[in-house]
Amino acid sequence: MDILTLLADPAAWVALLTLVLLEVVLGIDNLVFIAILSNKLPPEQQQRARRIGLLLALIMRVALLLLIGWLVTLRTPLFDLGLSGEPGPHGEPLFETAFSGRDLILLAGGLFLLWKATKEIHHAIDPADPSDHLLDRNKGPVELTFSSAIAQIIALDVVFSIDSILTAVGMTDDVPIMVAAVIITVTIMLFAADPLARLIERNPALVMLALAFLVMIGLVLVADGFGFHVPKGYIYAAMGFSVAVELLNMIQRNRRARRDRVREERQA
Repeated sequence: MDILTLLADPAAWVALLTLVLLEVVLGIDNLVFIAILSNKLPPEQQQRARRIGLLLALIMRVALLLLIGWLVTLRTPLFDLGLSGEPGPHGEPLFETAFSGRDLILLAGGLFLLWKATKEIHHAIDPADPSDHLLDRNKGPVELTFSSAIAQIIALDVVFSIDSILTAVGMTDDVPIMVAAVIITVTIMLFAADPLARLIERNPALVMLALAFLVMIGLVLVADGFGFHVPKGYIYAAMGFSVAVELLNMIQRNRRARRDRVREERQA
């Protein structure tokens, strides 16, 4: 189907809108990780790291779409451990013992995300732990280097891109629609990245909440690699509820701080 025919097809526009919404939701994980990682860089490098990370995500997703035939083969099992889990309520095994390329990528990405988020939580709770090898006793915490940040962003971009594209493949067969959806989504993420990073940086409680999200996402990726398919709607509903509660807490803290300032000014 050529481009002009797609533009004249209402079903193509519906598919595009649906894919954009889906990609935006799936891209939240990637955006949170990039925001947290870039905030550890010197201020003059943070915006550049976020833009490079998102542009790399765009390049990888478009490249994967152009290699769509190879990408689909990642669902083909590569090996089987031959273990037999206890059957579930409907007679299916509780976990898969045959692993595909996609499963291995999700497992590696999930374990990396668990390690990274746990490490960042440790630093947030005890930033001056003298036993931490990333601390210089004279200079304090060692800053993350720009190249290290980009390398970690690329690693997670690969995982999130493959998961995102494989999800999109199940919704439409038209590669131009998928490419357009990816470009629109990454453009939206480029505009949202800086405000999200500033919001996280200004509110320490949101940093911990975002790190907790990354732990949860890492667990979901590992579970998915083993064949436990957790509906993403539950995950994002829980994340949305947690953010709403924290926003209410922020409003409460800000109003209390304003009342305290007004009281101090009157007493002065």
